[in-house]
Amino acid sequence: MTKKIGNYLIEIEQDINPESPRKWGNLGTMVCFHRNYNLGDKHDIKFQNYSGWEEMKKHIMKSGEVSGGICVILPLYLYDHSGITMNTTGFSCRWDSGQVGWIFVSKEKVRGEYSVKRISNKLKERITQYLINEVKTYDQYITGDVYGYTISKITKCELGHEHTEELDSGGGYYGEDECLEEAERIVQHYREPKQLELELVL
Repeated sequence: MTKKIGNYLIEIEQDINPESPRKWGNLGTMVCFHRNYNLGDKHDIKFQNYSGWEEMKKHIMKSGEVSGGICVILPLYLYDHSGITMNTTGFSCRWDSGQVGWIFVSKEKVRGEYSVKRISNKLKERITQYLINEVKTYDQYITGDVYGYTISKITKCELGHEHTEELDSGGGYYGEDECLEEAERIVQHYREPKQLELELVL
């Protein structure tokens, strides 16, 4: 995607080497199991130690009792067909999709993050949505929905030829629209001093 604002050119391209959002300060812990992909967070849970997903869930819930219990735990599903995508609700195709893990957060961590002693139903709903959003962000990462921008200034020489000079660049923006909005803000920053100078002259 390209956009021209005055004599500034914005170019938006896919970020081919973004940082995994699982390296950020996430609220949830994401445990995944897949023979072909390294997904989610690092953990020491072994899939072969359980007879199925529900038994693993019981283990996670029991382990969480040490720190006061698990606040929210959600299943993780993966669709693998010409690329992969993940959500917490599942996919209609049972041949190329299935559960690959869980995302959860302990009550102790929620109390610490939100400075509360009692976790209300309203807060629990908020935490649930927060974990869903973490999965959506991770899905953007694994589907390549991460972008970078390059901002250049276009000038004309005496011969009338256009020349471009790169002024700024950045990456790691989740969603093309977010990346474009940031680039537009930066272009405005470059334009404002000249506009202010023109106003003073007038």
